[in-house]
Amino acid sequence: MQTMKKLFLILSVAAGLVSCEDFLTAGDPNKIDAPSYFRNESDLEAYANGFLQTMIPTAISVATGDARADYMAWRGEWQYLTDNFDADDQSGWSTGSWEDLRNINYFLGNFRRAAAGEAILDHYEGVARFWRAYFYMNKVKTFGAVPWYDREIDANDREALYKPRDSREYVMRKVLEDLDFASTHCITNAKLEVNSVRITRNVALAFKARCCLYEGTFRKYHANDPSTGKPWTADESEMYLRACADACETLMGEGKYALVSDPAKVATQYRSLFTSESVASGEVIWARAYDASLNATHILNTYFVNMQYGSYSLTRQFVNTYLNRDGSRFTDKAGYEKTLFADEFENRDYRLMQSIRYPGYTRRNNNVNTPYAPDFGYCVTGYQPIKWVIDDTSMDSNTAPCATSIPILRYAEVLLNYAEAQAELGVLTDSEWALTVGALRKRAGITGGTETLPTTVDSYLQSTFYPDVTSPVLLEIRRERAIELVAEGMRFDDLRRWKCGSLMETLPWSGIHIPGLEQPVDVNGDGVNDYYFTEGEVASAPAAYKNIAVRVNQDGVGLYAEANPVSGYDLVYKTGAGDRYWYPDGRQYLYPIPAKVIRDYRNAGYTISQNPEWDNE
Repeated sequence: MQTMKKLFLILSVAAGLVSCEDFLTAGDPNKIDAPSYFRNESDLEAYANGFLQTMIPTAISVATGDARADYMAWRGEWQYLTDNFDADDQSGWSTGSWEDLRNINYFLGNFRRAAAGEAILDHYEGVARFWRAYFYMNKVKTFGAVPWYDREIDANDREALYKPRDSREYVMRKVLEDLDFASTHCITNAKLEVNSVRITRNVALAFKARCCLYEGTFRKYHANDPSTGKPWTADESEMYLRACADACETLMGEGKYALVSDPAKVATQYRSLFTSESVASGEVIWARAYDASLNATHILNTYFVNMQYGSYSLTRQFVNTYLNRDGSRFTDKAGYEKTLFADEFENRDYRLMQSIRYPGYTRRNNNVNTPYAPDFGYCVTGYQPIKWVIDDTSMDSNTAPCATSIPILRYAEVLLNYAEAQAELGVLTDSEWALTVGALRKRAGITGGTETLPTTVDSYLQSTFYPDVTSPVLLEIRRERAIELVAEGMRFDDLRRWKCGSLMETLPWSGIHIPGLEQPVDVNGDGVNDYYFTEGEVASAPAAYKNIAVRVNQDGVGLYAEANPVSGYDLVYKTGAGDRYWYPDGRQYLYPIPAKVIRDYRNAGYTISQNPEWDNE
């Protein structure tokens, strides 16, 4: 605990030291004086830890990042996924958006003034270069080609300040160079690994694997560079996939990390990774730690139980992809389409009941364990996420001090990245399958199909999500990735790199199956009828039940009950026309360069290109 408090103090001090206002430029009158500040290792540590303060993902950004993906029904509004978004709506290129890079490059230009050993200096160079790679990876995912800066720019150097975009190929090569340096020279020791917060060699290796998998598959599935609309200048997909596999092999081969896996805790251990204050450092490589005693807290509970902050619901199509515990497919069972919510969890992958409210789910309410069915006032499909939720209603307020740790990079992802890279390269073996996907499924209580590569295509998974994928191995890896990493903010990026963006428009937001309308329904199977689904907009249920008004054979936004061909009804939430839209020309695989930037360049006598299909103005 004392170590954590010291780290938080360092971060707070460092944040004040690195404040600046200028965009990429030297000569800031408020910046620290390098010769008098960069004196020793402690100064380097304080400044470098300041990057954590400003750049590490927040709890909310990680846990709610999947809200805009295909398998999450969300009643929030995201203009980007409509046909009413253009370059004037885009941000992310202002002075503040580049401030972190300016601070990184300032550090890299001055840190070797410190009186420290070469290994220490190399470590802190690696830390700074990690953050530069992190910064640019986010820019590339957003805009594609961007200007690359690896030094402070003089305020009068207009040619540099208004330089055109460097090619995506060039920028990503530089990102890889930075990560190669960080994963070679960053130190890994007990001091740095407290709570898995700070940047170490292992963090750099895991992040390198994530970046390289993204870029390798993006280039494989996108024939043209979306920054130019033209074919890639070089086929580097295989190079990035091999780099991903190599980074994963290093982490796997050293044996430092392993899955949290105790057969006696198979029904709880997965979720405990996301609801514990302590970091499971055996599996979690990088995390954001919180500490209530230092007022370092978050309010994630509120985001998953309170309509004020959103409405997050998983879809039935996704829930259908969870395997049975014997390794068989749920969707191969005759009549799976009419399975009631109370029966959907029977003999299924234990991660299902650790990801959404399940029959028998309870929460502490005034210190009493109380059953909680899915809350249809919040959740529109019935599949209400609980992966990040503390099971105590006292933590539901937007002022409640939640201090659970937030995993950012897990060993589970490393295994998935390795399996996918090897499969994309066509070299994944049975033994590698067992070490990666097989191990993850065993941790979830699955007994079948964990030792050898799959040989048959799951027609449901293929037709629903990935109609262009014919490899049973890749299909199963994508199934496993979606399930293991659900609600960790990875899905939107995965869909973009696989060129599956259209799913965010076309996949229906389907909910639970109900036996009928205008009758009491025991949703969670506890023997007590709790809901009454009424056709129409006006509550008409008996007072003993919670009324849920649904539409039938109508038009408009809202919760519908659609007749199941076999029996009963399937709930589905429908958005308005155009509320979820994916352009057929694929422009949304990159965001536009902000129109203001294009105008600023032009007014200064320079030109910067726009991403294809987006308007310049």
